[in-house]
Amino acid sequence: MTKKGPSNFDEERLAQLLLGGLDGDALAYHAFLKELSARLRAFFRKRLSRLPDEVEDLVQEALLAIHNQRRTYDASLPLTAWVHAIAKYKLVDLMRRRAAKEGLTDPLDDAAEILAGSDSEATEARRDLDKLLEQLPDRLRLPIVKTKLEGLTVAETARATGMSESAVKVGVHRGLKALAALIRDER
Repeated sequence: MTKKGPSNFDEERLAQLLLGGLDGDALAYHAFLKELSARLRAFFRKRLSRLPDEVEDLVQEALLAIHNQRRTYDASLPLTAWVHAIAKYKLVDLMRRRAAKEGLTDPLDDAAEILAGSDSEATEARRDLDKLLEQLPDRLRLPIVKTKLEGLTVAETARATGMSESAVKVGVHRGLKALAALIRDER
């Protein structure tokens, strides 16, 4: 979970510990959680240098999410990518909570103003989005279109596209990152 990423040995060792835990080996799962908590702690400390009191809470939230989602791990994909996605979501959740708590979000003052948006603006936005999505390969574009635009679940998207559920999740995550990069490049 460092910038360079774990060595292949570390990646394989962590994955084997998790898989052992999934097969009922309590000692392997305990070792997995122990090693992972150290990596998560370093990951969050680096990103939360100004909020050191939040690190331990975030480590626990991430470990709990990983534990709850452990059956969704696809052994054919890198473990650290799966863990990193969960950790990043927890980090984003923390930032959203802090922003809301500190009043950094704008209240919706006037519902009529929202409803007054023109159809042409929505049409233009959809056209722009379609142009950006066309630039992505199918493995990134389809998961975004199916889950984010059509509202399908990950399982439904996996069935519709022939991808695994993990591949759909990774496709959405990587696709959104690619879209953000495309948008930055257009500015």
